[in-house]
Amino acid sequence: MTENGQVLVTGVGAMTPVGADASSSWSGLLAGKSGVRALEEEWATGLPVSIAAGLTEDPAAALPRVEVRKLDRGEQLALLASREAWGDAGAPGVEPERLAVVIGTGTGGVLTTLGQDDLFETSGARRLSPFAVPMLMPNGPAAWVSMDLGAKGGARTPVSACASGAEALALGLDLLRAGRVDVVVAGGVEACLHPFTIAAFAQMKALSTRSEDPESVSRPFDVDRSGFVMGEGVGIMVLERAEFARARGARTYGTLGGSAVSSSANHITASDAAGQVHAIETALRDAELTPQDIGHVHAHATSTESGDLAEAEAIGRAVGTHACVTATKSMTGHMLGASGAVGALAALLALKDGVAPAVRNLDTLDPRIDLDVIRGENRTGRWNASLANSFGFGGHNVSLVFTK
Repeated sequence: MTENGQVLVTGVGAMTPVGADASSSWSGLLAGKSGVRALEEEWATGLPVSIAAGLTEDPAAALPRVEVRKLDRGEQLALLASREAWGDAGAPGVEPERLAVVIGTGTGGVLTTLGQDDLFETSGARRLSPFAVPMLMPNGPAAWVSMDLGAKGGARTPVSACASGAEALALGLDLLRAGRVDVVVAGGVEACLHPFTIAAFAQMKALSTRSEDPESVSRPFDVDRSGFVMGEGVGIMVLERAEFARARGARTYGTLGGSAVSSSANHITASDAAGQVHAIETALRDAELTPQDIGHVHAHATSTESGDLAEAEAIGRAVGTHACVTATKSMTGHMLGASGAVGALAALLALKDGVAPAVRNLDTLDPRIDLDVIRGENRTGRWNASLANSFGFGGHNVSLVFTK
């Protein structure tokens, strides 16, 4: 691919259940740290699930009080991680009209929606916050970040369930390749730890109901897995056209070499290997790579039986069994709309540093899974390309390919 078609990653930012920024999150994953804990808050009393993966630090503590009052928790996360990524990229000197923001989310400002509805029911309309609407809008994170950075090239919001963050990166890649902008701040965010959302996911039998030893519950690919653990977080990347980045002497993490977005059109919640295969194969073609070029895969792997098995089949069919596979939701839990962006960040950094984290809690690999899943110790390697998968309810499939 010519330089004009290349898209480079020049900055990263994150807040996750294992770290307060991108660097500490990556260190936490390599250390096998778990962000899953028992829910001791009063609001969690009586819930069918009593564990979750919350953040290591409260984002509100890092923002002025005047901003906190008008920002949903997800918007707070998006602002902080985007500022981190922007600074990490060296604050590119780009024209406002050539800078875009794409931040996906699965549930938007659901904490605001539910909280304000409770206030309305108990205290009436006059008690509602004047900021309620901009706080609950799913496009709020992208809008606030665009204003914070002065981005006038567009502020977009993919809402594709748990594939939202990955789809935001794919859209950013498309915008840059089309020449519409020079720089895109892209990623995903989710903050929805609330009794209603936890109870709703539990009612559909998606969450694990185990509560003993919380750190051991999220166990992708393990024969004893029992459902996913809900988490919260944000992952952001600064993407630039290679020509623009190199002209300004930018430091780079690697290349976002290809992407694909497909829809299974099969079932509203069930995983579908065929749709995932299509996404992976299309992403490889987009990156002008063969399956053998992929040395490392970051799996979506949520720790549900059907989901893990479908993805394992898809990876085996589309990539093969030679690539090593990791699944960091074993440590962060499932951050829904943020998970695809944080997973992509893990795939990128594994490629850059030549080390991929082992899957935590993988005591006994499901015998139906014929993949080289990393367990025990982290895996080192000189890989030239990594694949990151992200799938969401509704049949959303996104695959991203990163290269050195």
